[in-house]
Amino acid sequence: MRIISLNAWGGRLHEALIGYVRQADPDVLCLQEVLRAPGTGCGWSIYRDAGLELPQRFNLFTEVSAALPGHDGFFCPTSRGELFDGDTAIAAEFGLATFVRKTHSVIAQGLDFVHGHFSADGWGDHPRPRNAHCIRLFSHEHASTVTIAHMHGLRDPAGKDDTAAREEQAAALVGLIERVWPGDEGLVVCGDFNVLPDSATFTMLARLGLSDLVTGNGLVDTRTSYYLKQGRFADYMLVTPPVKVAKFEVVEAPEVSDHRALLLDIG
Repeated sequence: MRIISLNAWGGRLHEALIGYVRQADPDVLCLQEVLRAPGTGCGWSIYRDAGLELPQRFNLFTEVSAALPGHDGFFCPTSRGELFDGDTAIAAEFGLATFVRKTHSVIAQGLDFVHGHFSADGWGDHPRPRNAHCIRLFSHEHASTVTIAHMHGLRDPAGKDDTAAREEQAAALVGLIERVWPGDEGLVVCGDFNVLPDSATFTMLARLGLSDLVTGNGLVDTRTSYYLKQGRFADYMLVTPPVKVAKFEVVEAPEVSDHRALLLDIG
């Protein structure tokens, strides 16, 4: 089973992203920073915030769904706000997306906020709402189950050091996992956590038996050349001992975001 976690960066490297998703053909794709605009077409828009303007694919969820026709897609919004095509406003939702190959059975799942709550009338105050999605899969090929959770951690303009809000976020993530994962089978937890490797987040996750494959393999960079700041940690992939790791890669090429994709093959 192949699991990929990636912060999609709102689809800013759209063509490369769609091409990579098709080529990599994951069984489970965990995406952060995804937009969806029901009832619209697909294309480019601009996100505006305090003088900042960023190009975004306003219906990225639909575009990835089309690239993976053999998968079921689950969209998990944190907020609904406005994007712009020139002077035309486009109402869109922002959040997580999880894609699962249809030959696997989703037998349990949980979705909840790890910071804040759903914002229906704008993107929300900083640090903005964040959520996590947890699924339990049955693999018919291997007659076995595995639980997979991913999270987009809150962004704090002050940096990625631990705060009370981040500790509460980690506790909420653990609580969500414990509602879905029975505790006696493999568990994978991944995403853009927006924390440093010495965060208390990992101490809490370690109590579930999880260990990180990024730092555990001596890797120090999960960002691409499009990320120009210092501090190259953001994305993590953790597993429990029952997970048999056949391959783990922090993908350097192609560059499909300002984050690198995390690719895990398990037996």
